[in-house]
Amino acid sequence: MKAKHQRLVLIVIALVALIGASLLAIYALRNQASYFYVPKQMAESPPEVGQAVRLGGMVQEGSLETLADGVTVSFIVGDGEATVPVRFSGILPDLFVEGSGVVAEGRLEADGTFMADNLLAKHDENYVPRELQDMTEHQAEQVVAETTTGGKAE
Repeated sequence: MKAKHQRLVLIVIALVALIGASLLAIYALRNQASYFYVPKQMAESPPEVGQAVRLGGMVQEGSLETLADGVTVSFIVGDGEATVPVRFSGILPDLFVEGSGVVAEGRLEADGTFMADNLLAKHDENYVPRELQDMTEHQAEQVVAETTTGGKAE
């Protein structure tokens, strides 16, 4: 076989391998894709039962309830137009409170309840960590400087 034909065969084999790898990756990741819904979208066109999705909205005031087992909480997520009941078993994020934003990763059940596997709490732009709340502005700047410079205040 001529060198020109060998190169052509190698290029064709490389293209077939690249296309095969791409198709395999797409097939493997299609079940991992997580779509994002707000309560209004979930009410209008809910995802399939059991499909992994993300639900984002605000935790309604007065809806947070700890169930009898002590680790399961239920609450309602709303967006001003619709609401979705959510249930989560596990440790709540520190920033998770009523009236705050939340993104819940999980699945919709047949009864319309969203079973969350993971909660991501959001905070506003005025957030201050608990450790820095009682400090003066100068003390807080000093702590931040020590943290970012490896223990040496500049």
